[in-house]
Amino acid sequence: MIDNNKHYNEKNRKESFKIAVVGLGFVGLPAAIGFSQKYQVIGFDINKEKINMLKNNIDPHGAFTKTEIENTSIEFVSEPSKLKECHYIIVAVPTPITPDKKPNLTFLQEASATIGKQLTPNTTVIYESTVYPGTTEDVCIPILEKHSNLTAGEDFFVGYSPERINPGDEKRTFTNIPKVIAGQDKTAMDKISHLYHQVITDVIYEAPSIKVAEASKVVENTQRDVNIALMNELSLIFDKMNIDTYEVLEAAKTKWNFLPFTPGLVGGHCIGVDPYYLIHQSRIKGYEPNLLTSARAINEFMPDYVVQSLLHLIISHKINLKNLRVTVLGTTFKENIPDTRNSKALDIIKKLEQFGISLQTCDPYADEDELKSIYNIQLKQISQLKKADIVILAVPHEEFKKDLSYLKDLLKDKGIVMDLKGVIQKNVLPENITVWRL
Repeated sequence: MIDNNKHYNEKNRKESFKIAVVGLGFVGLPAAIGFSQKYQVIGFDINKEKINMLKNNIDPHGAFTKTEIENTSIEFVSEPSKLKECHYIIVAVPTPITPDKKPNLTFLQEASATIGKQLTPNTTVIYESTVYPGTTEDVCIPILEKHSNLTAGEDFFVGYSPERINPGDEKRTFTNIPKVIAGQDKTAMDKISHLYHQVITDVIYEAPSIKVAEASKVVENTQRDVNIALMNELSLIFDKMNIDTYEVLEAAKTKWNFLPFTPGLVGGHCIGVDPYYLIHQSRIKGYEPNLLTSARAINEFMPDYVVQSLLHLIISHKINLKNLRVTVLGTTFKENIPDTRNSKALDIIKKLEQFGISLQTCDPYADEDELKSIYNIQLKQISQLKKADIVILAVPHEEFKKDLSYLKDLLKDKGIVMDLKGVIQKNVLPENITVWRL
């Protein structure tokens, strides 16, 4: 761990450095804005529509206000040739998984090829995208060298610094969270350390190798995945025993070293994806990661479990199928953000539609046009919702939690609320309403 006040002498004044951020999504745009506090920044993305929006100071993802973007003076471009002007290039493109749950490095490979074609001597390329250990050195560097005809470690330098952006978190931002950095050699590490020390106000940790830095990111999210899977499996067990899982957890939390995880849906672009990168590489190396695969299987099963439980509630409460109506509150992968990538709430909606159940959906954060065009879901305002037999509180956005008494107005007499995040305390709703929790 190193001191943030460390001084590093560069030949050029820092004001003359130009930084490029490749990929302006949920990770890249915060990084570009963070670097722009101290450096000239070029924000590059191949999506011209996104670039046009950003040029008009509009964040397509809604994370930053028009004023915040306007005050950055970032040069937003879609022309790869602009990368030639930069001393540092930060890569923050998506690293999703394929339909068969294997790493999809397409965006990373294409970005590396684009950068390689524009790479000039003495440039430092830093990858922030989440990958399995070895990706930067075994996949990315060869592409950079091939397209640039330059040699890494001699003509240009490469490093890795895993992103830790938490969408919707206004307290933990790009500049004030601990940062892990790594370089392919000491020269690269010194350059990367100098760069990040200008903008990061928290601790910067120098990992001993790029592979260690890559692995640390995957482990951070895999640990959460495994812990949530444990809570989800306990929920499945306690349901069979007719025990309230949250009451058990409240009692267990009185022990000083109990970790307070809770059951829930695990989606999004990190926790629901990153473990597959480690699982994939582990299998290539000859070890079957049974715990990780079991945790993934449990968390992937939870949308099915919610639907099965809903069907059981319909039967046990003798609800008339002919007039059955279900309301789903929340479609994003987590609360208070518009991001629907890998949303398990959407999985629940799809499964209910397959049963022909009449559905109505509400989400104040999700993009109405996106849900309509991609998922064929027509969002409604709360005021437009008709009374339903069952309300699924899938994503507890702040608007849904301010005053839970509104739920009784969304339900028919003797209705049911399915609380998937345990936000409804007992005795909050009238006795005629049944509350089911994970």
